[in-house]
Amino acid sequence: MRLYLINPFNPLVSLADTKRSRWNRYRVWKPLGLLVVAALTPPDWDITVFDENLSVPDYDALPRPDLVGVTAFTSQANRAYEVADAFRRRGVSVVIGGIHATMCCDEALEHVDSVVAGEAESIWPTVVDDARLGRLQRVYAGQHVDMAEVPPARHDLLKGGYAFGSIQTTRGCPLNCSFCSVSAFNGNDYRHRPIDDVIGEMRTIREKLVLLVDDNLIGTSPAHIERAKDLFRAMIQARLGKAWIAQATINMGDDEELLALAARAGCGGVFIGFESPTAEGLAEVGKKFNLRKGRDLRQSVQRIQRHKILVAGSFIMGLDTDQPGIGNKIASTAKTYGVDMLNALFLTPLPGTRLWDQMKSQNRIAANDFPGDWQYYTLGFPTAHYKHFSWSGILEEMIACNGRFYSRWQTMRRIVGNFLRRRRPLISLASNLSYRNNARLTQRNYGMLDVLQGGRGAIRGG
Repeated sequence: MRLYLINPFNPLVSLADTKRSRWNRYRVWKPLGLLVVAALTPPDWDITVFDENLSVPDYDALPRPDLVGVTAFTSQANRAYEVADAFRRRGVSVVIGGIHATMCCDEALEHVDSVVAGEAESIWPTVVDDARLGRLQRVYAGQHVDMAEVPPARHDLLKGGYAFGSIQTTRGCPLNCSFCSVSAFNGNDYRHRPIDDVIGEMRTIREKLVLLVDDNLIGTSPAHIERAKDLFRAMIQARLGKAWIAQATINMGDDEELLALAARAGCGGVFIGFESPTAEGLAEVGKKFNLRKGRDLRQSVQRIQRHKILVAGSFIMGLDTDQPGIGNKIASTAKTYGVDMLNALFLTPLPGTRLWDQMKSQNRIAANDFPGDWQYYTLGFPTAHYKHFSWSGILEEMIACNGRFYSRWQTMRRIVGNFLRRRRPLISLASNLSYRNNARLTQRNYGMLDVLQGGRGAIRGG
């Protein structure tokens, strides 16, 4: 039996275009979910994983598979359906899973034979058995699994082309921000893999740089923090010889022991969601956590950086509380906090979030010609009607934000500063140049878009 597992590309997302910019190699992540699914597949299946972010194969020229599995974030959905439709025309059964198919199951069923909703680990062995017997069900409802049941991913199935390996150690996030679908998909309970399992899988990763894909590596409670410390101690003892980056909340800067252990364990950088430069904005998205205990965010960033750990700060633009000038305000705030990289995003209503429900009820979803318009849901394009901004106005705010933070002078100042401080200078160089280049390439794509006057008021390709 032959199984193809496919991660579809998005033609508007330039960060995966490593041929146009070598720096984007540092922003392409392996489709870890597919590698875990592969590990759950019986050994008599011949498995091939295709990541279209690296290259798009000629599927017609390949041996005909018995089953195709496709995953997709929302921004990949349109391409996922194209791939699924093509294989089904050849008489091949197609199964789709992932967060978008879970939230838009009826839509996905128009293009595939079967949808795996929720976490696949609990149901995938049943799916492949049913496929073997020719009795695929239309929908399989995956459940939240005990993380001890998650097998080591099949990292051997994707070799070369990646700067980073990837691994997951926890699932779930208790913060439940209005714009985030993590809680809807993985739940609010903070679940973690056994530490020995994590260390064992880390040893199988060939790359020296590793992305920990956890939505919140360290968690928010004292128990979560202690677990993170135990993980870091185990990584130190194992002498893995890897540098890694992760996502975390700003409370990482509250605990010196945690930071010292993370640094010794190989932590080179953390991605932190600051979300908004204003208290009103944080309240709007449901992330008052950042302001607890009167925290000084600049000092928190500096405490992290003193341990030679870089900080990438994420901000959202287009909140109802945002006013004209928010682009420069975000750039200025990011500079004040002293972050090493800035990731500015448009407020994007994703299916399954409270934000989606709110904006849909208010008829504020602009890019609404589905499935085609899903390609714009990358967080890098405006997809909604924003309270204080026209479509062209919000684009100008983003251009101003990136232009100010990633000006040639400011970019070189940060890179040189990290070099002089010996604070991960190579990661700083690759990350800053990649973010800067991607902002410029995305800005060029703005010229491909227009807003339809009247009608659905959506964004379309020109």
